[in-house]
Amino acid sequence: QGHLVESGGGSVQAGGSLRLSCAGDRDIYRGYSRAWFRQPPGKEREGVAVLGYDGDIDYADSVKGRFIISKDNANNVLYLEMNSLKPEDSAMYYCAAEVKLWSKRWDTKFWNYWGQGTQVTVSS
Repeated sequence: QGHLVESGGGSVQAGGSLRLSCAGDRDIYRGYSRAWFRQPPGKEREGVAVLGYDGDIDYADSVKGRFIISKDNANNVLYLEMNSLKPEDSAMYYCAAEVKLWSKRWDTKFWNYWGQGTQVTVSS
């Protein structure tokens, strides 16, 4: 089993920005779809942004226009640039790799690999 390792989380005031990174330690991740999910305290994990293996990108409505997902293919690192952060963006953020079915990309059960998460806290 490979590993996905997130970094870049922290505390920021509302309106601020953060950039999360997710590094994969296996070359196999290079060809996979990748995604960012988040889980606020006491709530279910939800999809934030998805990057298909063919370059398709999709965002949750709550982050459209504020977050940007991208990937450094040479270094196999996935990024999530988060701008205009709101307190409701506070959550543990997880990266994921390899979705079994693109039509189920927002369903956590259909992703094969997960990182351990990085905490993002946005204060008002």
